[in-house]
Amino acid sequence: MNASEKWWILGVLLCYFGLLLVVAYFTSRKATNQSFFQANKSAPWYLVAFGMIGTSLSGVTFISVPGTVGAQHFWYFQVVIGYFIGYMVVAFVLLPLYYRYNLTSIYNYLDARLGRLSYKTGALFFILSRTLGATLRLYIVINVLQFTVMDAFHVPFSVTALVILLMILLYTYRGGVKTIVWTDTLQTLFMLLALVVCVGYILGDLGFGAGSALEAMGAEGLNTVFNTEPMSPKFFLKQIIGGAFVTISMTGLDQEMMQKNISVKTLGDSQKNMVTFSFVLVAVNFLFLMLGGLLYLYAAHNGLTQTGDELFPAVAIDHLPAAVSLIFIVGLVSALFPSADGAITALTASYCIDMLGMQRNQAQSEARKTRIRQRVHLAFTLVFLIFVLVFKTINDKNIIDFLLYIANFTYGPLLGLFAFGILTKRALADRLSPVVCLVAPLITLLLDKNSEAWLGGYRFGQELLLLNGLLTFAGLWLISNIRTPAVKG
Repeated sequence: MNASEKWWILGVLLCYFGLLLVVAYFTSRKATNQSFFQANKSAPWYLVAFGMIGTSLSGVTFISVPGTVGAQHFWYFQVVIGYFIGYMVVAFVLLPLYYRYNLTSIYNYLDARLGRLSYKTGALFFILSRTLGATLRLYIVINVLQFTVMDAFHVPFSVTALVILLMILLYTYRGGVKTIVWTDTLQTLFMLLALVVCVGYILGDLGFGAGSALEAMGAEGLNTVFNTEPMSPKFFLKQIIGGAFVTISMTGLDQEMMQKNISVKTLGDSQKNMVTFSFVLVAVNFLFLMLGGLLYLYAAHNGLTQTGDELFPAVAIDHLPAAVSLIFIVGLVSALFPSADGAITALTASYCIDMLGMQRNQAQSEARKTRIRQRVHLAFTLVFLIFVLVFKTINDKNIIDFLLYIANFTYGPLLGLFAFGILTKRALADRLSPVVCLVAPLITLLLDKNSEAWLGGYRFGQELLLLNGLLTFAGLWLISNIRTPAVKG
């Protein structure tokens, strides 16, 4: 890509950011704290469903899922099947619960059912999990944007990260969820446009139709869906079961994902949103895997050596026409924002409501609450910047796998807490709940590190999260009694 083309890309990106600000201006007028936290319970379900695709996919999916096909074939689709099952549980088990309690923060349920310390513990695990996960995703996409575009203008990585986070802060500062529902819809559209254009162009360039492309992938062993080796972490039952519980935990028990769903006026519309979103997401993930197969076929045909996360950017920037490269960059940026803007907004909401007790404080004026919320929003933006710069300093590809691995331990206690509250009527010794939520992940880690020696060569995969949740559930059972709790709310 020559210098002129990169100036064009920079210009288009500035126009893209400008469009987001225009959307934010119109959606944040007369915005209140309820607008920020819940979009005044008036978000159209179909917009939420479409926008959630971008939030769920993120930059990691956009770059990494196609890159995995070379080493792991279409095995990722095993997890996607599990995701679909998990989304049905979210739609028909968790959403009715959240609407019955009329929640703004979903962790208020833990306060009503289990007690104040369980509630605070659950919220803290969310804040830790989402901060690590969202900043990692943000770093991955900013890093790709940096070496594909910004390095040509000699802009330091720290400046790129700062400008992007300031943009996110600007368009979410007032409207919060009310704005994000609309901006995520716009960004999902651009992301999917980039996916379809890239798939279509490479198909044409290689002279394939969809059927013949899948046949060519099969000849190279790229499109195998199911791993049938029981001892492998990628064994299909592990992946499907693990994927279901990943979705239940990281979507259904995650304030960022649920704040958009509960911004819909009625439970029925929210469920329509979740079911529609689930079917579309399965199709989109399969298209990303097909793109991965096409990229490897294209690389083999053109003698390229890049693999993994480097493959898609290398092909899109250096080997496709300038117009397609431009669409790729816009899609990449669109993959960046939905996960980052929603995460900062959700973390702000959770900290204000769960940690500071903003909704419980009736004496505090609305203006005072708004000032506090804006300061917290600014603080989380700064935290995101610090984490992104730390990841850049480490600059180790293994940090990605490590932090995704850590999510099994930080979301496990949330899974156990909610499962105990929903599936039992036992009263909890609330003061001991934080101890259980710390011990369970430690036991899970011990079992994972010694599984091959202790379990005849067995290695944990996606089901590690389920194990952590089960251990948390068992620990909570041990510190509970059969007295039926008086549920508040």
